[in-house]
Order: sequence, then structure tokens, then C-alpha cells
Amino acid sequence: MPGLRNTYFLIGILLFLVVGTQCQAQEQTLHRLEFKSPKQLHRFFKYKRGKTIISGHRGTVEQGLTENSIAGMEAVLRHTPAFFEIDPRLTKDGVVVLMHDATLDRTTTDTGKLADHTWEEVKQLRLKDRYGKETEYRIPTLDEAIEWARGKTVLNLDHKDLPLEQTAGIIRKHHAYSFVMVTVHSPEEARFYLDQSSDQMLSAHILTVEKFQEYKAAGIPFNRMIAYIGPKVKPENQKLYRLLHAEGVMCMISAAPTYDKLETEEARAEAYRAIFADGASILESDLPIEVAEAL
Repeated sequence: MPGLRNTYFLIGILLFLVVGTQCQAQEQTLHRLEFKSPKQLHRFFKYKRGKTIISGHRGTVEQGLTENSIAGMEAVLRHTPAFFEIDPRLTKDGVVVLMHDATLDRTTTDTGKLADHTWEEVKQLRLKDRYGKETEYRIPTLDEAIEWARGKTVLNLDHKDLPLEQTAGIIRKHHAYSFVMVTVHSPEEARFYLDQSSDQMLSAHILTVEKFQEYKAAGIPFNRMIAYIGPKVKPENQKLYRLLHAEGVMCMISAAPTYDKLETEEARAEAYRAIFADGASILESDLPIEVAEAL
């Protein structure tokens, strides 16, 4: 019956348009951090009194989502602008994937060392949530994460088992200096990356005044870094705030090993607000959606 076939055809087109529109709307609801150049990225992270930024530690572990997953990071962006610390590691055959632990046991459906498994084996696995429940999510590669992040957010690559040269090469390959930063633990590591590209944004561990002086003496430019100063609010932070803010550097406290573990949401919310009241500009958390709601 031609008339009935035409009706089904029209219904199919309408369903296609509705689904497409819904997908486009969902994409547009993301809170984006988008920078056209490394200089824009550097300016965004320049210290300004009262400015605050949320960082998702390994993405998030909220709402049944899994750490170091693209789905987790995208879920956060539906609630708040944020950037994300992630953990690149190597498989047996040299593929760079996102995983914090050296072993598969805690976060995946397999066991043993990641370095003993090939990418073909690893990509068959499922990620587990923070309660050990198997999910539908898979382990992403760093290449996938970088291309997903382009135009959406900023990635902070922690230093696990990747040689610095390989990390620098991946960022260069993707032309990702406007949205990928690297964690460094010393002025020597910072200098290595800056020698590869003066555009490289840094997330520097500066937990003491002495470490600040080391960076200053080494001539590491402060206008392209944020500073991680520790996991706690404490009196010693005040001197670091003064020194780093004077250089235009935003200071980050990570609640992941401390305040994220408080028992109640009210207690955590109070702690998150106290971090910013103390003088920090960036709060890193395993629970970035909850942080956004607390603020």
C-alpha cells in the first residue's frame, strides 16, 4: 500500500530529526572551556582575586561513573565548567591508555599488571565504578581523550610510567598546547617540557616555599603554570598564596585524599567552601559535580 509506506517513511524522517535534534541539544548543553591558542589558555589560568575553577580528579566517580573515562568527564561538563586530571599509562605493546593504578584489579574486570596486557586485551575490558560494580564503560586511549577534549575542556596529564619525551610527543602530534597541560614535580621536568615547546602549560607541584624558590631560581616562567600546593587547608598555605599570587599563579588544593572522604555531603560542602575561602583558586576533587552544587 503506497499510502501506508509513505506514512511510515515520513514517521521515520520525523523520528530521525527528533533524535538528531535531541543529540545536538545535549551536545550544546556542555559547559565548555574552549581556547583558540595557548596564550588564551595561559591567560585563563592567570590568578585573579575571587576567580575559582573546578578540576575533576581522574574525571569523576559520581553517579555510577568511572574514573579516567570520557563518559565521566562529559557528565561533569553537563553540570559545570571544569578541567580534568587524568593518568596516562602504557600497555604491553606501547599503547597509551587512561588508568591510575599500575594494575587492573581495582578499576577493571580483569586482574594483573596493565603492562602485561596488550591493547587488544585491554580494550575488551569493562571499567568498574568506585563500589566495584561492572559498568558499560571501556578504557579509553589518551589519543581518544585528547580528541574528545578539543573544544570542550582542558586535560592535565599526570606523570605515571610514560617517558617525558613520549608525553611531549603526543601533545605535539595533536597540536594540543591550547588545551593540554602536564603535571611536573620539579623545575627540571618543567624545563624539559618548555624546551620542547614554550607554549606548554604546566601544573607544578609547589608544596613548600623552598620549592617555589627552586622554580624561581631556575627561571621557570610563572605565566604558564598553575601550582598544586597540597591536600589540606593549613596556616602554611598563606605564605605560598602570597608568593604565587604575586607571580599571577593560581593555587590548587586537592580534596581527593582528604575532604572528599568526609562522611556527609554537608561536611564535604563546608570543606569545599573553606578551601576557596582559605585562598585557593582551584579545587581538585573526585566529586566535581558535588563541588559545583556546594558552590
